Formats: sequence, structure tokens, C-alpha cells
Amino acid sequence: MNARSRSNVVVTGRSDGPVVLLAHGFGCDQNLWRLVVPELAERFRVVLFDHIGAGKSEVASWSPERYASLDAYAEDVLDICAELDLRDVTLVGHSVSAMIAVLAVNRSPERFAKLVMLTPSPRYIDDGDYRGGFSRADIEELLESLESNYVGWSAVMAPVIMDNPGRPELGDELKDSFCRMDPEIARVFARATFLSDNRDDLAKVEVPTLVIQTARDAIAPQEVGRFVHTRIPASELVTLDATGHCPQLSAPEATAEAITAFVSTP
Repeated sequence: MNARSRSNVVVTGRSDGPVVLLAHGFGCDQNLWRLVVPELAERFRVVLFDHIGAGKSEVASWSPERYASLDAYAEDVLDICAELDLRDVTLVGHSVSAMIAVLAVNRSPERFAKLVMLTPSPRYIDDGDYRGGFSRADIEELLESLESNYVGWSAVMAPVIMDNPGRPELGDELKDSFCRMDPEIARVFARATFLSDNRDDLAKVEVPTLVIQTARDAIAPQEVGRFVHTRIPASELVTLDATGHCPQLSAPEATAEAITAFVSTP
């Protein structure tokens, strides 16, 4: 099966516009970009896909050995770019896909014009002076809870991650998205996500980069966004007037505007 079918690739927007490739985060699929796509599609050729094991991807292509690290996901992104012959791409990665995007850009910088990192974290576990937001015990407890009762974990964590208590429907949507993922796939992806450490990869990024964070994020605190910004030489940092880890849902207009402005700037 080719990469387009395997990853459920969807192409929309202007066929003659700059390419914007959207990569979703853990427990999600391309549907979570739906509120920002209309604005982006007015000016850009927008390419969406599902990570293997998520959404309408070819689940038979997933294996716990291959997807035990973020490297395989980065390879999938590059396979999509190669098959569609995408050039001068702006790669937008949300959450863990921000680091997947870093890996992809560093491996094949000739494919990419720019990088957008939406609520990124290169390491979730605190380490010395580095504050990732969680202790190792926190992460181990999170993973144990996920592995023992994935549906229960989803119900508890989705509202925390979304952090918009006045709009409970957003937390419900994220919970439902989590619950659509096979628990075994979620377990492996969660370990690859929350135990990763990609801090050293940041300094290798050579393309212009936009780091987008929110004013309050339980998963990627502002200290993390500032760390990413300081480690990527050609980067700028934008803090949205929004809360939560998924501003493409909670603040889609501001998210789309930030991406559009960055991609449109020469």
C-alpha cells in the first residue's frame, strides 16, 4: 500500500498555493484540524493525514516494534512528502508531532521551507534545570493509568489537556478522539511520546520556525515553549490568548492567523 492510502492523505485548498502539511498529536487524527483548515485553504495547498494507527490510517501497517519511537512517524511524514513530490513545505506539528516534525525536517531539510511547532515539548520529564512540567513519577503514573484503564484515563485527562472548563464539549471531543484509538496502539504511542527526549535535536533545525504556545497549558508549560524558542536559532515565539494544549480547537481563528502570517512572510 502506498503512503497516500496508508496514512489517509487528504489534499485541499489552492493547488497553486504554498504547501502546508498538518501533523496531528497523540490520540487525535486529522479531524482535529478541521476548524483551521478553511482559512488555511484560502491561500495554501493544505495536506492532511493520519498517523499510522490513528483515524482512517491503515492499521495493519502498524507494529509495536516499528512505532516504539518517534523516528518511524518522522519516516512516514517523509514518505508522504516523497510520494506527493512536495517541495518547499511548511510542516505544522501539534504536540508530539512538533518533535516528529523536527526529526523529519532535520533528516530532509531540502523538502521544507518552514516549520511550525504548536504547543511543543521536547521532553515532558523535568531534568535538572530543565522544567518539562512532570516528574518521572508523574509520567510513570500517567502511563500506568493509561495502560490499566484507557477509557477511564481518557475521560479524566481529556478535560485537563483541553483546559476549557466553560466549554465541556471540547473536552468531550478530545475524549472521544482518544477512545477511537486502539488501546494497544495508544499505549505504545504514549510511551514513545512521554518518555522521549528531543532537546538535542532542536539546535539542528535550519529552517525558519514558529513556536506557538498558549497562555496556560498543563502539558507544555510556557517555560517549555521558551526553551524550544531559545534552542532553535531561526525561531520566533507566539503566545496565543488561549488556554489548553489544543488551540486548533479552542482558539482556531488565532491559530490559523498565526500560521497564515508566518507562512505568508517571505
